[in-house]
Amino acid sequence: MTTHARKTEIALIAVVVVGLGIDAYVHFDLASAFANIKTSTLSQADIFRIDASAAIVVALALILRPRRYTAAFAFLLAAAGTAAVVVYRYVDVGTIGPIPNMYDPYWAPFGKALSAIGEAAATIAAAALFAVLHQQARSTSSARSSATVSSAAPARP
Repeated sequence: MTTHARKTEIALIAVVVVGLGIDAYVHFDLASAFANIKTSTLSQADIFRIDASAAIVVALALILRPRRYTAAFAFLLAAAGTAAVVVYRYVDVGTIGPIPNMYDPYWAPFGKALSAIGEAAATIAAAALFAVLHQQARSTSSARSSATVSSAAPARP
């Protein structure tokens, strides 16, 4: 792996981790304010705490084991968060099974807006990181295949 590729990987991991960290902070911070929005099964506060906990776990996994699957998990979590915050901002979805109606038509600058920015940045960076890691895996696999083929070829007289 080249130095440039390694720096790119580290920068992308940092963006994903910071984005997921923002997501976790905002959701833990706002959870108690949404405790009264609930169904008989879940409250919006529960969903916020689950999302925040998942963001921390995925960020740590990406730091400890930067692989395609951890980048994919980070992408899925961040993309789902981005989609949820945008949809619930503009669409009154209503209650869906155990999920309460989380419609909130306002962009609070240090709440929903900050969370959306962090999640969107993490989504983009995680997708780019997945592509970088996938390309590295293909290059490594191709190099191994070439080495195996060349070492298995009979020597020419």
